[in-house]
Amino acid sequence: MRGIVTSAVVAAGAVAAVVLVRRASLRWGASDDEVRRALPGDDLLPRPDLQATRAISIQATPADVWPWIAQLGQNRGGFYSYDWLENLVGVEIRTLDRIRPDLRVRAVGDAVNLAPEVALAVAALDEERHLVLRGAVGVDGTGAAAPYDFTWAFVLQPQPDGSTRLIVRERYGYLTAWAPALVETVEMVSFLMTERMLRGIRDRAERTAAPGSRPADAATA
Repeated sequence: MRGIVTSAVVAAGAVAAVVLVRRASLRWGASDDEVRRALPGDDLLPRPDLQATRAISIQATPADVWPWIAQLGQNRGGFYSYDWLENLVGVEIRTLDRIRPDLRVRAVGDAVNLAPEVALAVAALDEERHLVLRGAVGVDGTGAAAPYDFTWAFVLQPQPDGSTRLIVRERYGYLTAWAPALVETVEMVSFLMTERMLRGIRDRAERTAAPGSRPADAATA
């Protein structure tokens, strides 16, 4: 009997730990206000089945951060994440450490590739403010017959001290009964890649920020 009770306690603890980790992963770096706040792109999927909101502070202005956001994509400047991990599955990512204006998204409808044959479309674009992508990946690795709808928003929020909050929101709308099984797996991988991507964007933007535009520069001027 004692063994059964012990096993039950251990199992309950493991479930609780998984729930806590998952909750933390869905809001990594984001404040309560940022999690609750309406963001550009929310109207495309007004009642999502799953939402993740993650954020990071960047000691640079939105103008310094935006060029890195605008060249996201396998067909552009990469995702500033774990290239080696993505390339294990043949994604062919090569992240850049410099800004290439010729790779920048220009308009709604532009393609932002996740892989050579998989692209999201720019659904909303406001330079130095937000970029919203929309699409999905099906079980065959392409966008064909995907069991869910998906939006991916990158929102730049200027701060009073001259820094920027970069908020990234993913929204999933299930189209089939088995979509949750696929999305839950995708989302855990997405957390690992997004956390690294946010830090990669931050490091690049702070390194290349225009002289005098960083809060630290302004404070010592």
